[in-house]
Amino acid sequence: MPFLNVTSLTPLSFILNGIPGLEEVQLWIAFPLCAMYSVAVTGNLGLMYLIYSEAALHRPMYIFLALLSFTDVLMCTSTLPNTLCILWFDLKEIDFKACLAQMFFVHTFTGMESGVLMLMALDRYVAICYPLRYATILTNAVIARAGLLTFLRAVLLVIPFTFLTKRLPYCRGHIIPHTYCDHMSVAKISCGNVRVNAVYGLMVALLIGGFDILCVTVSYTMILRAVVSLSSADARQKAFSTAHICTIVITYVPAFFTFFTHRFGGHTIPPHAHIIMANLYLLLPPTMNLIAYGVKTKQIRDTVIRLLFKGKAKPASKTSK
Repeated sequence: MPFLNVTSLTPLSFILNGIPGLEEVQLWIAFPLCAMYSVAVTGNLGLMYLIYSEAALHRPMYIFLALLSFTDVLMCTSTLPNTLCILWFDLKEIDFKACLAQMFFVHTFTGMESGVLMLMALDRYVAICYPLRYATILTNAVIARAGLLTFLRAVLLVIPFTFLTKRLPYCRGHIIPHTYCDHMSVAKISCGNVRVNAVYGLMVALLIGGFDILCVTVSYTMILRAVVSLSSADARQKAFSTAHICTIVITYVPAFFTFFTHRFGGHTIPPHAHIIMANLYLLLPPTMNLIAYGVKTKQIRDTVIRLLFKGKAKPASKTSK
């Protein structure tokens, strides 16, 4: 099958080469990735259903959490099924347009993930610093507009990636040393000038990641000032959300590792380490968010326990009759 349109130097398809250097064991690497993906999808769908079905959880904090779970499911689903096909069944070929589409969805959903974490930090700021006005500030209309703006910001900033990548000539080959298509992995196999791609990618990272981290930092600085002024140690512990801080760390550390190794660590970081981290970057937050919020958040934990015991109590009452 021809891989290159000779007249335009645009490939008809790419070959995603999996994890270079670990070809002999990548079959086994797929098993923990599959387990994490299954837990992430099942758990986040369950969490969304729980928030939707329980009226007590129809509050801004949990609405943002449901939005985070929705984004997590889409984010890991944009790559993992295809990655598992590569690692297990050696199905490495991907159509050029499908590669561009995957690139768009990966970066859009990671941008949304960052935006939702920023909105959750702002939610905590309003809840702690303006508790009496919390319900009037974060109305359903405000939450819907904030979610829509977060989505539109990601889409509008990511769309140029596809056009910048599509314009490049690919005369060096069609093999991408990765398990999925992301912007710089595809651009790097081009024989054209990718400086515009690199500069725009850095600009998007600053506009999304940099801006969101700044908002999160300012929010938690204000929260910390408010928490320190509380007289009770128990009140301080309840006000400060360790779950959200853990989620931020789990999300941004792999993200920045992946981003900077693409641009500055190409000769010092082994390719397989970069690719494994790039997959964990999309899998770890959706999996760990369940633990950070589902286990650590008392209201969600109590609701799950109540539903489980309610389900067990019904058969018992029937047998007693």
